[in-house]
Amino acid sequence: MAITMAQALNTALHDAMEADDKVVMFGEDVGTLGGVFRITDKLQERFGDKRCFDTPLAESGIVGSAIGMAMYGYKPVVEMQFDGFTYPAFEQIVSHLAKMPNRSRGTVRLPVVVRIPYGGGIGAVEHHSESPEAFFSHVAGLKIVSPGTPSDGYSLLRRSIDSPDPVIFFEPKRRYWLKEDAELPVTTEPFGTAVVRRQGTTATLLAYGPMVRTALDTATAAEEEGWDLEVVDLRTLNPFDAETVVASVRKTGHAVVIHEAQVFAGFGAEVAAQITERAFYDLEAPVLRVGGFDVPYPAAKLEEFFLPDTDRILDAVERSLSF
Repeated sequence: MAITMAQALNTALHDAMEADDKVVMFGEDVGTLGGVFRITDKLQERFGDKRCFDTPLAESGIVGSAIGMAMYGYKPVVEMQFDGFTYPAFEQIVSHLAKMPNRSRGTVRLPVVVRIPYGGGIGAVEHHSESPEAFFSHVAGLKIVSPGTPSDGYSLLRRSIDSPDPVIFFEPKRRYWLKEDAELPVTTEPFGTAVVRRQGTTATLLAYGPMVRTALDTATAAEEEGWDLEVVDLRTLNPFDAETVVASVRKTGHAVVIHEAQVFAGFGAEVAAQITERAFYDLEAPVLRVGGFDVPYPAAKLEEFFLPDTDRILDAVERSLSF
């Protein structure tokens, strides 16, 4: 059965709410409308407006309310309507959501999931197409998740809701309509486990979220050049699976990290550092990064030049192999 990422996420929320009446879903337009991307479609109809409800346009208040509810035994799942809308809630996430378990010496756990539709590719403007994952990856106390397939969308969201600690769940909005043959419910690899989506020997492409599909398409295109590219899907940025990443790079000797966010100080820098520290003598070339340019997210007519594509990734592979 072919399912989309959007259907998988919606089903995961439905099944989690069905299984545990302490799971509540709230955010801007998630109730009556079912979310701007319809990820929460029919949840209010099924579970009522006490468990799936709309909030004011106040992201700090949304996350702050979730923290309080979690302290009283609920499992809030909240939606930041778009990636760039998350910043007003940054202080609540970093100063309280991430730190409360440590601040309370483990006596207060906060099982909160913050869902963030992120990334470009939908023809939108700034605040609607950004990739802020590196901000949150730097914060101790947060799990950072970004599925690249519908199956992972379902399984990782269920695992996130079951987690006793806070999870920032980045949903690649350009992949909401990506289809995969799968039967729900499905259980995939746990947090902290990267997956080799395609075996190869020439070079390793490392990606997550929206760039997984792009990396796979690039690997197919690379066959015309006689290159056999391996594709590794990171799946979770924190915890980070260095073992799978390093094993792949040791096999190929070449690594290219891909993400939509700007290259400078992006998450790819951490990946490159991990590889260099652990597999320096196995590398035949420096670890290269392909990402967005170091500018604010551009107007819709220009985003195709901003976002990594097959040509830019193949160029990086060629530079690596020619080193």
